[in-house]
Amino acid sequence: MRIYLDNASTTPLDPEVFEAMKPFMLEDFGNPSSQHAHGRKVRAAIESSRKKIAELLNCTPGEIIFTSGGTEADNALLRCAVETYQIKHAISSAIEHHAVTHTLEILAKENKLELHHVNLDELGHVDLNHLEELLKQFPNALVSFMHANNEIGNLLNIEAVGLLCSTYQAYFHTDAVQAMGHYRHDMKKLKVHGLAAAAHKFHGPKGVGFMYINKDKKIHPFIQGGPQERSMRAGTENVYGIIGMAKALEICYQHLDEHTAYIKRLKTRMIEKLKSAIPGVSFHGDSENMERSLYTVLNVSLPESPENDMLLFNLDLQGISASGGSACASGASTGSHVLGALYPNSKRGAVRFSFSKFNTPEEIDSVVNKLAEIYKVTV
Repeated sequence: MRIYLDNASTTPLDPEVFEAMKPFMLEDFGNPSSQHAHGRKVRAAIESSRKKIAELLNCTPGEIIFTSGGTEADNALLRCAVETYQIKHAISSAIEHHAVTHTLEILAKENKLELHHVNLDELGHVDLNHLEELLKQFPNALVSFMHANNEIGNLLNIEAVGLLCSTYQAYFHTDAVQAMGHYRHDMKKLKVHGLAAAAHKFHGPKGVGFMYINKDKKIHPFIQGGPQERSMRAGTENVYGIIGMAKALEICYQHLDEHTAYIKRLKTRMIEKLKSAIPGVSFHGDSENMERSLYTVLNVSLPESPENDMLLFNLDLQGISASGGSACASGASTGSHVLGALYPNSKRGAVRFSFSKFNTPEEIDSVVNKLAEIYKVTV
């Protein structure tokens, strides 16, 4: 049986989520914009899902807009914030998801803004002092940092960044795709103007996500057309995706403490066993600090070896699914832009293992043993 440790790429659908979605795949098929009974029933289900997500995030239903996923949400929030508020400067980092970095780079090439990168410390955390220096120089800027890095797992001090942005009247956007469902987000406390999330990262379906848009910092719509999503996102809604996403997030919040503790034990187990099994192993980012690192992600740094070039292939042959970085860059000839920015001269191997509530301690042990076998000749 294969072992799946690539949950940062996508998570398996929770069976409870599938059961919640099934009626809207087979029976309740009406268009939610239709005025007849079929449409009204589906519209009610969508609004119930919106209300549920808003309750979990402690915001108003009108602040939740459904999208096709995290990438669309990031693009919409960034581009439309710049357009709506005539923002001329953006502050971000070199290790954001490409949905953010590429969007900001294109906006800069279009001369719509000037892009500034904040300094990172040796572990990859945002230098808050440098961020404040940039904000002093460029108040009213767009600030964009991900809550949890998708490759190395570093957590942003989202509260501190929000306070700085508030002080300098900056628009604060956060890509929370990796963090959503793994932490509680209280939007009445967080000083965030725009947030992106995707269902398939927390055991929901693919092809659906949402953006939180603070009611006091509204933006222009990104996709034009019909009046769907309060005229903020045209197009017929992904009904069963929305139903599944709300159910998935509800399950996450119901069992958050239990699942957090369990997955942390899995990550700790792998760290300890890898240290014992492979001399010279280390970890990218701030992985060993559970307070500053996403507990579902462990990016392993392996000693220089001829095995590194074929590592993911060999793991796959052994029945283990893992990643060399972000799955969104799969098939690209270049390596991880995150690791390249933090460790530009490194020749060490890198593999990202990411965990979920469906993984077991036995799977962790098996993966460590297989990894040790791969490196036994050269380590």
